[in-house]
Amino acid sequence: MNIADTRRYAYAQELQHIAHLESPALVAAFATVPREQFLGPGPWNLLVVRDDGKLGYEPTATSNPDDIYQDVVVAIDPIRGLHNGQPQYLARWMDRLGLNIGMEVVHVGCGTGYYTAILAEIVGPTGHIVAFEVDPDLAERARANLNAYSQVDVVSTSATDLVVDGADAIFVNCGVTMPPLRWLLSLRQNARIVLPITASPDDSGVGTGAMFRFVRERSGFSVDHLSPAAFFPCIGARDSASNAKLLAKADSEWLAPKSVRMDAHAEDSTCWLHSDQYCLSTVAINVHAA
Repeated sequence: MNIADTRRYAYAQELQHIAHLESPALVAAFATVPREQFLGPGPWNLLVVRDDGKLGYEPTATSNPDDIYQDVVVAIDPIRGLHNGQPQYLARWMDRLGLNIGMEVVHVGCGTGYYTAILAEIVGPTGHIVAFEVDPDLAERARANLNAYSQVDVVSTSATDLVVDGADAIFVNCGVTMPPLRWLLSLRQNARIVLPITASPDDSGVGTGAMFRFVRERSGFSVDHLSPAAFFPCIGARDSASNAKLLAKADSEWLAPKSVRMDAHAEDSTCWLHSDQYCLSTVAINVHAA
Protein backbone atom coordinates (compact mmCIF):
# COMPACT_ATOMS: atom_id res chain seq x y z
CA MET A 1 0.00 0.00 0.00
CA ASN A 2 1.54 3.33 -1.08
CA ILE A 3 1.35 6.61 0.86
CA ALA A 4 -1.78 7.84 -0.97
CA ASP A 5 -3.60 4.55 -0.41
CA THR A 6 -2.64 4.57 3.26
CA ARG A 7 -3.90 8.14 3.64
CA ARG A 8 -7.27 7.35 2.07
CA TYR A 9 -7.62 4.13 4.05
CA ALA A 10 -7.13 5.99 7.34
CA TYR A 11 -9.64 8.63 6.22
CA ALA A 12 -12.22 5.94 5.36
CA GLN A 13 -11.68 4.22 8.70
CA GLU A 14 -12.23 7.53 10.51
CA LEU A 15 -15.49 8.07 8.60
CA GLN A 16 -16.64 4.56 9.42
CA HIS A 17 -16.11 5.31 13.11
CA ILE A 18 -17.59 8.82 13.38
CA ALA A 19 -20.51 8.23 11.00
CA HIS A 20 -21.23 4.68 12.26
CA LEU A 21 -21.23 3.31 8.72
CA GLU A 22 -22.66 -0.16 8.19
CA SER A 23 -21.77 -0.71 4.52
CA PRO A 24 -18.27 -2.17 3.95
CA ALA A 25 -18.59 -1.22 0.26
CA LEU A 26 -19.15 2.43 1.20
CA VAL A 27 -16.08 2.46 3.44
CA ALA A 28 -14.04 0.82 0.67
CA ALA A 29 -15.24 3.47 -1.80
CA PHE A 30 -14.02 6.30 0.45
CA ALA A 31 -10.69 4.49 0.71
CA THR A 32 -10.46 4.29 -3.10
CA VAL A 33 -11.64 7.57 -4.64
CA PRO A 34 -8.99 10.37 -4.67
CA ARG A 35 -10.86 13.40 -3.31
CA GLU A 36 -8.22 15.89 -4.53
CA GLN A 37 -8.93 15.03 -8.17
CA PHE A 38 -12.45 16.47 -7.81
CA LEU A 39 -11.48 19.74 -6.10
CA GLY A 40 -9.00 21.36 -8.44
CA PRO A 41 -5.38 22.14 -7.49
CA GLY A 42 -4.48 23.06 -3.90
CA PRO A 43 -4.08 24.84 -1.64
CA TRP A 44 -7.79 24.45 -0.87
CA ASN A 45 -10.20 26.70 1.02
CA LEU A 46 -11.76 24.97 4.03
CA LEU A 47 -15.07 26.15 5.48
CA VAL A 48 -14.65 27.22 9.12
CA VAL A 49 -16.70 28.84 11.87
CA ARG A 50 -14.93 31.99 13.02
CA ASP A 51 -14.76 33.27 16.59
CA ASP A 52 -17.73 35.58 15.96
CA GLY A 53 -19.84 32.59 14.88
CA LYS A 54 -19.85 33.51 11.21
CA LEU A 55 -18.74 31.17 8.43
CA GLY A 56 -15.57 31.86 6.50
CA TYR A 57 -12.69 30.16 4.73
CA GLU A 58 -9.15 29.29 5.68
CA PRO A 59 -6.69 28.06 3.05
CA THR A 60 -4.77 24.88 3.66
CA ALA A 61 -1.10 25.48 4.41
CA THR A 62 0.03 23.34 1.49
CA SER A 63 -1.25 21.43 -1.53
CA ASN A 64 -0.73 18.15 0.32
CA PRO A 65 -3.91 16.02 0.04
CA ASP A 66 -3.49 15.11 3.72
CA ASP A 67 -5.24 18.41 4.44
CA ILE A 68 -8.47 17.28 2.75
CA TYR A 69 -8.49 13.65 3.93
CA GLN A 70 -10.25 14.83 7.05
CA ASP A 71 -13.88 15.47 7.95
CA VAL A 72 -13.83 18.95 6.42
CA VAL A 73 -15.94 20.98 3.98
CA VAL A 74 -13.90 22.14 0.99
CA ALA A 75 -14.90 25.06 -1.24
CA ILE A 76 -15.22 24.35 -4.95
CA ASP A 77 -16.35 27.92 -5.63
CA PRO A 78 -15.91 30.15 -2.55
CA ILE A 79 -17.31 33.21 -4.32
CA ARG A 80 -20.67 31.48 -4.77
CA GLY A 81 -20.39 29.50 -1.55
CA LEU A 82 -20.39 26.12 -3.33
CA HIS A 83 -18.79 23.27 -1.43
CA ASN A 84 -17.72 19.67 -1.47
CA GLY A 85 -19.78 18.70 1.57
CA GLN A 86 -18.70 17.35 4.94
CA PRO A 87 -17.82 13.66 4.45
CA GLN A 88 -19.29 12.25 7.64
CA TYR A 89 -22.76 13.55 6.86
CA LEU A 90 -22.73 12.60 3.17
CA ALA A 91 -21.41 9.16 4.12
CA ARG A 92 -24.06 8.68 6.81
CA TRP A 93 -26.85 9.62 4.40
CA MET A 94 -25.51 7.43 1.58
CA ASP A 95 -25.28 4.54 4.04
CA ARG A 96 -29.07 4.70 4.43
CA LEU A 97 -29.61 4.01 0.72
CA GLY A 98 -28.68 0.33 1.07
CA LEU A 99 -26.62 0.31 -2.12
CA ASN A 100 -25.27 -2.83 -3.79
CA ILE A 101 -23.47 -3.88 -6.97
CA GLY A 102 -25.50 -3.50 -10.16
CA MET A 103 -28.01 -0.95 -8.88
CA GLU A 104 -29.56 1.90 -10.88
CA VAL A 105 -28.95 5.10 -8.90
CA VAL A 106 -29.83 8.75 -9.47
CA HIS A 107 -27.66 11.48 -7.92
CA VAL A 108 -29.25 14.93 -7.87
CA GLY A 109 -26.82 17.83 -7.42
CA CYS A 110 -23.55 16.06 -8.18
CA GLY A 111 -21.31 19.15 -8.11
CA THR A 112 -17.89 18.22 -9.42
CA GLY A 113 -18.54 14.51 -8.97
CA TYR A 114 -16.69 13.33 -5.86
CA TYR A 115 -19.67 11.76 -4.12
CA THR A 116 -20.95 10.47 -7.48
CA ALA A 117 -17.67 8.58 -7.78
CA ILE A 118 -18.26 7.11 -4.33
CA LEU A 119 -21.68 5.87 -5.49
CA ALA A 120 -20.16 4.53 -8.72
CA GLU A 121 -17.56 2.52 -6.83
CA ILE A 122 -20.32 0.83 -4.83
CA VAL A 123 -22.59 -0.12 -7.75
CA GLY A 124 -19.62 -1.15 -9.88
CA PRO A 125 -19.37 -1.41 -13.68
CA THR A 126 -22.61 -3.42 -13.88
CA GLY A 127 -24.53 -0.61 -12.17
CA HIS A 128 -25.58 2.75 -13.54
CA ILE A 129 -25.51 6.28 -12.12
CA VAL A 130 -27.45 9.18 -13.64
CA ALA A 131 -25.94 12.33 -12.11
CA PHE A 132 -27.83 15.62 -12.43
CA GLU A 133 -26.07 18.98 -12.13
CA VAL A 134 -28.02 22.06 -13.18
CA ASP A 135 -24.94 24.34 -13.23
CA PRO A 136 -23.34 23.79 -16.67
CA ASP A 137 -19.81 24.65 -15.50
CA LEU A 138 -19.96 22.22 -12.59
CA ALA A 139 -21.50 19.59 -14.85
CA GLU A 140 -18.63 19.92 -17.31
CA ARG A 141 -16.11 19.52 -14.50
CA ALA A 142 -18.01 16.48 -13.24
CA ARG A 143 -17.96 14.86 -16.69
CA ALA A 144 -14.21 15.30 -16.92
CA ASN A 145 -13.63 14.08 -13.36
CA LEU A 146 -15.87 11.02 -13.86
CA ASN A 147 -14.53 10.07 -17.27
CA ALA A 148 -13.06 6.82 -15.93
CA TYR A 149 -16.49 5.62 -14.78
CA SER A 150 -18.32 4.25 -17.82
CA GLN A 151 -21.37 3.55 -15.63
CA VAL A 152 -21.93 7.28 -14.94
CA ASP A 153 -23.91 9.69 -17.11
CA VAL A 154 -23.81 13.38 -16.14
CA VAL A 155 -26.90 15.35 -17.19
CA SER A 156 -26.82 19.15 -17.13
CA THR A 157 -30.47 19.95 -16.52
CA SER A 158 -32.95 20.25 -13.69
CA ALA A 159 -33.54 16.91 -11.99
CA THR A 160 -37.27 17.63 -11.97
CA ASP A 161 -37.05 16.44 -15.60
CA LEU A 162 -36.00 13.02 -14.31
CA VAL A 163 -37.07 10.14 -16.55
CA VAL A 164 -35.97 6.83 -15.03
CA ASP A 165 -37.91 3.60 -15.37
CA GLY A 166 -37.17 1.94 -12.07
CA ALA A 167 -34.50 3.50 -9.85
CA ASP A 168 -33.06 1.46 -6.98
CA ALA A 169 -31.99 4.60 -5.12
CA ILE A 170 -32.02 8.38 -5.45
CA PHE A 171 -29.62 10.61 -3.53
CA VAL A 172 -30.41 14.34 -3.48
CA ASN A 173 -27.86 17.04 -2.57
CA CYS A 174 -30.05 20.14 -2.87
CA GLY A 175 -33.02 21.36 -0.86
CA VAL A 176 -36.64 20.83 -1.92
CA THR A 177 -39.88 21.97 -0.31
CA MET A 178 -41.72 18.82 -1.46
CA PRO A 179 -40.16 15.90 -3.34
CA PRO A 180 -41.39 15.90 -6.96
CA LEU A 181 -43.94 13.12 -7.35
CA ARG A 182 -41.99 11.89 -10.39
CA TRP A 183 -39.05 11.05 -8.12
CA LEU A 184 -41.16 8.96 -5.77
CA LEU A 185 -42.96 7.09 -8.53
CA SER A 186 -39.68 6.26 -10.29
CA LEU A 187 -38.58 4.12 -7.32
CA ARG A 188 -38.77 0.35 -7.57
CA GLN A 189 -40.28 -1.74 -4.79
CA ASN A 190 -38.17 -1.41 -1.61
CA ALA A 191 -36.08 1.33 -3.27
CA ARG A 192 -35.06 4.43 -1.31
CA ILE A 193 -34.64 8.14 -1.79
CA VAL A 194 -32.65 10.28 0.64
CA LEU A 195 -33.23 14.03 0.33
CA PRO A 196 -33.28 17.32 2.24
CA ILE A 197 -36.53 19.22 2.76
CA THR A 198 -35.61 22.81 3.60
CA ALA A 199 -37.18 26.15 4.44
CA SER A 200 -35.57 29.28 3.01
CA PRO A 201 -35.96 32.69 4.70
CA ASP A 202 -35.38 34.61 1.45
CA ASP A 203 -35.54 34.41 -2.32
CA SER A 204 -32.14 32.70 -2.59
CA GLY A 205 -33.70 29.34 -1.77
CA VAL A 206 -30.78 28.50 0.53
CA GLY A 207 -32.26 27.06 3.68
CA THR A 208 -32.26 24.68 6.60
CA GLY A 209 -34.47 21.76 7.48
CA ALA A 210 -33.91 18.02 7.65
CA MET A 211 -32.69 15.03 5.71
CA PHE A 212 -35.33 12.34 5.19
CA ARG A 213 -35.38 8.82 3.79
CA PHE A 214 -38.40 7.62 1.80
CA VAL A 215 -38.80 3.86 1.21
CA ARG A 216 -41.26 2.49 -1.34
CA GLU A 217 -42.97 -0.37 0.43
CA ARG A 218 -45.85 -2.60 -0.71
CA SER A 219 -48.45 -0.47 1.06
CA GLY A 220 -46.96 2.94 0.29
CA PHE A 221 -44.01 5.14 1.17
CA SER A 222 -42.57 5.22 4.68
CA VAL A 223 -40.60 8.29 5.80
CA ASP A 224 -37.75 8.49 8.33
CA HIS A 225 -36.09 11.63 9.72
CA LEU A 226 -32.31 11.26 9.47
CA SER A 227 -30.76 14.53 10.67
CA PRO A 228 -30.89 18.32 10.43
CA ALA A 229 -29.61 19.67 7.11
CA ALA A 230 -28.75 22.90 5.27
CA PHE A 231 -28.57 23.09 1.47
CA PHE A 232 -28.62 25.21 -1.65
CA PRO A 233 -31.98 25.00 -3.48
CA CYS A 234 -33.04 22.37 -5.98
CA ILE A 235 -34.10 24.33 -9.05
CA GLY A 236 -37.69 23.51 -9.97
CA ALA A 237 -38.46 21.64 -6.74
CA ARG A 238 -39.47 24.55 -4.51
CA ASP A 239 -42.72 26.48 -4.10
CA SER A 240 -43.52 29.49 -1.99
CA ALA A 241 -46.63 28.08 -0.29
CA SER A 242 -44.82 24.99 1.01
CA ASN A 243 -41.80 27.08 1.97
CA ALA A 244 -44.01 29.35 4.12
CA LYS A 245 -45.46 26.32 5.93
CA LEU A 246 -42.00 24.91 6.54
CA LEU A 247 -40.71 28.21 7.93
CA ALA A 248 -43.50 28.15 10.53
CA LYS A 249 -42.52 24.73 11.92
CA ALA A 250 -40.78 24.37 15.28
CA ASP A 251 -37.60 22.29 15.41
CA SER A 252 -39.40 19.39 17.09
CA GLU A 253 -42.00 19.25 14.31
CA TRP A 254 -39.38 18.20 11.76
CA LEU A 255 -39.26 14.78 13.43
CA ALA A 256 -42.94 14.09 12.72
CA PRO A 257 -43.28 12.85 9.08
CA LYS A 258 -43.87 9.09 8.92
CA SER A 259 -45.40 8.41 5.49
CA VAL A 260 -46.60 9.71 2.14
CA ARG A 261 -50.38 9.91 1.72
CA MET A 262 -51.59 9.85 -1.89
CA ASP A 263 -55.33 9.31 -1.58
CA ALA A 264 -57.58 12.32 -2.16
CA HIS A 265 -58.34 13.96 1.18
CA ALA A 266 -58.93 17.30 2.84
CA GLU A 267 -56.05 18.71 4.83
CA ASP A 268 -56.28 17.68 8.48
CA SER A 269 -54.15 17.57 11.63
CA THR A 270 -52.18 14.53 10.40
CA CYS A 271 -50.95 16.37 7.28
CA TRP A 272 -47.42 17.54 8.06
CA LEU A 273 -47.16 19.15 4.62
CA HIS A 274 -50.14 19.02 2.27
CA SER A 275 -50.29 19.58 -1.49
CA ASP A 276 -52.74 18.96 -4.32
CA GLN A 277 -50.83 15.81 -5.38
CA TYR A 278 -50.02 14.20 -2.04
CA CYS A 279 -49.04 15.01 1.51
CA LEU A 280 -46.41 14.10 4.05
CA SER A 281 -48.30 12.54 6.92
CA THR A 282 -47.55 12.11 10.63
CA VAL A 283 -49.12 8.65 10.69
CA ALA A 284 -47.58 5.39 9.51
CA ILE A 285 -48.43 3.84 6.13
CA ASN A 286 -50.33 0.91 7.67
CA VAL A 287 -52.84 3.40 9.06
CA HIS A 288 -53.58 4.72 5.56
CA ALA A 289 -53.82 1.21 4.18
CA ALA A 290 -56.24 0.00 6.86
